[in-house]
Amino acid sequence: MLDHNQLPLADVNKSLWFPEQASSFAEGVDWVYDTILYISLVFFVGIVIALVWFAIKYHKKKGEPAESQTSHHTPLELLWSIGPSFLLVYMFVVGAISYLDMRTPPEGSYEIGVEAYKWGWTMDYGGGTYHPELHLLLDEPTKLSMRSSDVIHSLFIPAFRAKKDIVPGRYNYMWFKPTVASEKVSDEELAKAKKATGTDAWDYDEYQFTPDGYRFFDLYCAEYCGKSHSEMQTVVVVHETQEELDAWIKEKASRPDDVAPEAWGKTLYNQRGCASCHSIDGSKRVGPSFKDLAGSTHALADGSSVTVDPNYIRESILEPKAKVVAGYNPVMPSYKGQLSDDDIDSIIAYLKTLAE
Repeated sequence: MLDHNQLPLADVNKSLWFPEQASSFAEGVDWVYDTILYISLVFFVGIVIALVWFAIKYHKKKGEPAESQTSHHTPLELLWSIGPSFLLVYMFVVGAISYLDMRTPPEGSYEIGVEAYKWGWTMDYGGGTYHPELHLLLDEPTKLSMRSSDVIHSLFIPAFRAKKDIVPGRYNYMWFKPTVASEKVSDEELAKAKKATGTDAWDYDEYQFTPDGYRFFDLYCAEYCGKSHSEMQTVVVVHETQEELDAWIKEKASRPDDVAPEAWGKTLYNQRGCASCHSIDGSKRVGPSFKDLAGSTHALADGSSVTVDPNYIRESILEPKAKVVAGYNPVMPSYKGQLSDDDIDSIIAYLKTLAE
């Protein structure tokens, strides 16, 4: 989500090759990379120099016969065969040790559920709290239990040096320990940004912090998953204290008392991935546009028709493949268990405002 084209190189990368090291794995991964890179570089330069030198030394003019200088050199042949073999074994061992460490989460790790879908993310914090942003605790080993609702995805957090494929029909796991906390912007800067855009259509690229005022690390899908693959991004926020993280989770668990249902519905539309498939301006995307949807009548794929009333909207959220609008594919994931009754009512209220 960071727009690296607008940032100086020193602000984007705090090392020569990679973004800031923000997890316990990052230093080790970078060391393995640098070790293999420099070993390869030494051999590359040596081989090129030898190639050029031999080409010059043994060059023959056109028409002159080439002469063999020697049949073989056993010690030299053993050296260039056995020596690189030891280096390859060494590179394998250091890589395998790093990989096995990243595969084995410590006992008692904090666990967060992750659902990947075209084209977004849903994090399950337990207790009925779901959100597209990944929020973590500083220096707390965290295990992600991941699944896909459609195709293969891959969760990638560059600053953590963490990447894992997510395959439909099975769970996959990864873990890490964040070592750098997210900074908070000033109240003045946050208030200015909210006044300009509001929190329901937040521009992460422009402001480089969340609607709650936290600087973030990027999280991408690193496995091509369809036409909107490049938009399958979210953010990672690392909290300094358990109290701070708990307060954020509690705040996101339900609609705030001072927020109207239709406003909360608009927030959910932007936060829960609806916007990636359903437009609000009448344009066609993966699913039907929400503009003028409420109260209208649509033909279904099975030849019948339906009036888009609150009951149909609720059914489409919980059982999206039950009654599919003609001309569209049944690709929407179910939100059963992820949205409360109040959340669904708020979405219905928001859709009604788009039909006024």
